[in-house]
Amino acid sequence: MHPAYSVILFTTASGAGFGLLAWLALFGMLGLVPPDRAFGLAGLALALGLITAGLLASTAHLGRPERAWRAFSQWRTSWLSREGVLAVATYIPALVLALGWVILERLDGPFAIMALLTVAGAVATLYATGMIYASLRTIRQWHQPLTAPVYVALGLASGAVLLNVLLRGFGIAHAGFSWLAIVCLIAAAGLKWAYWLTIDGELRTHTREAATGLGALGKVRPLEPPHTQPNFVMREMGYRIARKHARRLRDLAMLFAFGVPVVATLLTLVPGAGTAAAALAALSMAAGLLLERWLFFAEAEHVVMLYYDTEVA
Repeated sequence: MHPAYSVILFTTASGAGFGLLAWLALFGMLGLVPPDRAFGLAGLALALGLITAGLLASTAHLGRPERAWRAFSQWRTSWLSREGVLAVATYIPALVLALGWVILERLDGPFAIMALLTVAGAVATLYATGMIYASLRTIRQWHQPLTAPVYVALGLASGAVLLNVLLRGFGIAHAGFSWLAIVCLIAAAGLKWAYWLTIDGELRTHTREAATGLGALGKVRPLEPPHTQPNFVMREMGYRIARKHARRLRDLAMLFAFGVPVVATLLTLVPGAGTAAAALAALSMAAGLLLERWLFFAEAEHVVMLYYDTEVA
């Protein structure tokens, strides 16, 4: 699949935003972070800003962005529509929570209920984003049980790293938040590595013979190409990345998205290096996640290419 930069930005930015929003709401509800006005404003503004920027970026991938509202009507059958509904619905308790946190400096009572709803909405939206791709049977690499959990894990991990940066910046950090980020990073790295092992070792059953139904007659090959020149399907669905390049990029993604952030987060436990190390972890993970998401699209193979020049998908 051809990597769409607007979708890459959308999934990474909104994923980090929903992850940060979930952790802020959870720890605020549990009283593990102070209901400080300045901290609440900075944290919620960053989380909602990332979410909004991501959602706006996603409309750039549409041919008619002004019709994006129509996607909300198909929530019964479409994960894309469910994601949109959940994302917008999560704004409601998040904004009420922001009102209590920033204006009243309260996180108890009804604001605790709003925090719980915010956590549920944020995690559900992350899951729905992953299910958009996991529900596509035509793309083997996406139609996997691990696709949606990976999206949730990456969102929560990037949110935990951002939370650690905020806490360090406001001087209210605790070692427990650094360890939370490390655990989330390791868990996300493990899931992503398992996902890559799964798509590499999976039996590839999509063939030209299966696509045409002519397998009983022997091996199928096209006599002529379907088109005399490249078309939309070939550009969008036929994008390929060499296996040797993919493996190198996977290594880089693991290094920058997980390796460097884990080491940098460990350094936050060293007196005097907290804020700078936490910022390094966030910047490195941002670069690594952009690369990981680019690979997610670049390595995907659509079955329609069986009718072009692909023998198996």
